[in-house]
Amino acid sequence: MSHANDLVIDAALVKSLISTQFPQWAELPMEQVISGGTDNVIYRLGTDMAVRLPRAEWAVGQVEKEQKWLPQLAALLPIPIHAPIAFGAPTEGYPRKWSVYRWLEGENATVRQVEDQNQAANALAQFVTAMQRIDSDGGPPPGAHNSGRGEPLVKRDAAVRAAIITLHDIVDTHAATAVWEAAQQAPVWQSKPVWIHGDLHPGNLLIEDGRLSAVIDFGTLGVGDPSCDLMVAWTFLAAQGRERFRAALPIDDAAWLRGSGWALSFGLIALAYYLETNLVLAEISRRTINEVLADYKNGLL
Repeated sequence: MSHANDLVIDAALVKSLISTQFPQWAELPMEQVISGGTDNVIYRLGTDMAVRLPRAEWAVGQVEKEQKWLPQLAALLPIPIHAPIAFGAPTEGYPRKWSVYRWLEGENATVRQVEDQNQAANALAQFVTAMQRIDSDGGPPPGAHNSGRGEPLVKRDAAVRAAIITLHDIVDTHAATAVWEAAQQAPVWQSKPVWIHGDLHPGNLLIEDGRLSAVIDFGTLGVGDPSCDLMVAWTFLAAQGRERFRAALPIDDAAWLRGSGWALSFGLIALAYYLETNLVLAEISRRTINEVLADYKNGLL
């Protein structure tokens, strides 16, 4: 999907950037990686690197954020993440900063199903817990750089209600409104902000040999309410995995309810926005909404 002010990034441009700034890699083969993401263009470089360049204007600030924080976080996390190994400078042909990352093996979870829900649930719980334990001093608070991920849910109220209206022929608006209002009424996070990935869904997870193998795309990285990362319980996990995930986390009912609100918020806003333009994200969003509303109707929220 393209947005206003998106840059056109093709193989010739990427080859030119690599040749000019990292000539030691100039002769390596390069192939575009096709994904449902909308913020960046990704090319695999050789066998063990990936070039990631922002095409959407709002993704520009993510490069420096990831360059600063991901190498520090990677050393403290129990699952591989795509920490950068080189920093690309703007040029006349491409006026934005960009990055080279170590290539992570595995297929995107949008195209490869996880075969072991319990393994995925445990791995995600360990990842989320580890993120929250890392010193968050100096970390970026919620804002435009991460689409407000980790902010109080009330700040998303207008956008969620607008999405519910837009999707009135697609979703159960009564149930969606009930879950959303309940999530907002849950006690808010009162402790120190913690590290969050901010966008845990199938498009940002890798699967290898049927098992969750890596977490990628930290563009919405920040510090805030940790319930934001609980959205993965509904964006990715099925009922069995969701139960295991919750049991493996030291959270209370309020956090779980806020997490369902985050998942619903993500699903509704993204589905309303991408319904006709990005089938991958629309499907992820639709599934997320259905999982949240199923839990609500089954008395689990």
